[in-house]
Amino acid sequence: MLSRAAETLFWMARYIERAEDITRLLAVNFDALLDQRLEDARSGWMPLVTITGDEALFLKSYSEATPRAVIEFLLWHPENPNAVSACVTRARENARTVREQISSEMWENINRFYFLVRDVNRASVLNNPADFFSQVRHRSQSFQGITSATLTHADPYHFLQLGMYLERADKTARILDAKYMRISQLPKDSAETYPQLIALLRSCSAFEPFRRTAHGELDIERVADYLMLDRNFPRAILFCLMRCLEALDALGSENSPLLKAEHPRRTLGRLTADLEYLDMHELLGDGMDPYLNQLLIRLNTVGDDIARAYFNTRAILPDSRPQHQQQQQ
Repeated sequence: MLSRAAETLFWMARYIERAEDITRLLAVNFDALLDQRLEDARSGWMPLVTITGDEALFLKSYSEATPRAVIEFLLWHPENPNAVSACVTRARENARTVREQISSEMWENINRFYFLVRDVNRASVLNNPADFFSQVRHRSQSFQGITSATLTHADPYHFLQLGMYLERADKTARILDAKYMRISQLPKDSAETYPQLIALLRSCSAFEPFRRTAHGELDIERVADYLMLDRNFPRAILFCLMRCLEALDALGSENSPLLKAEHPRRTLGRLTADLEYLDMHELLGDGMDPYLNQLLIRLNTVGDDIARAYFNTRAILPDSRPQHQQQQQ
């Protein structure tokens, strides 16, 4: 298939996954902080901006990380390239340019998703955002389900899977990186520790799966191990990277003459192997933060290698080209 179409599908999946992940973070944070003291609740909102890497941009527009400011910034601030509205708009525009490659059901879903975000009553959402958060997550998950059920599992499907799982691995790593140090420094029997661990798991839709499979005490070590290394949970980093490898394998041999650079499977394969043989005890404590930072850099490198190997165009909205890159802005 044309590299332009492949890049468009790859980024369409990333944008939809990013919109869902940001919305889930907002929803979990909103629920978790409802019953906390005002000063604690306010300090709990800035980490959401930190996860997306947009602190400097946020502080240009807002003097304080209040719930209203953070929700507004992450949902639809016009200067935020990672806002949910921006992600959904780009995803729809990309879908429009490759309508011949996707099913009509996929197009209908993403079109409804776009109008849901565009036409929502923003004042109403800011006053009571829970229902809107739920609708965004359901639209994203519906798109993924419809894709699996209605699109032939050929090259277009595999580029969509590659984009979705690479974005998902990135977000899980960012969430864990933002929350690990704070939780690990709390006493295990602290009244704050348990709610923080639950919020971390729910930020990755992992609370119920974790409790079903991870027997024993709920602590930061077991949670970190689960979110990074579980082979069966669909948002664990290792699981996502294994699915990315499967997508690359399905796209063809690393010796294919169609590729324009070293096959990204080698970079991704080394990263996956390192995770498979990782000794978590070596990372616990001060070693986790530098490891996760390096992991994010390596995920960006994988994305760059995919772009060099398969893409040679820029297939998103013309006025959004500066944001079309692997790194979170």
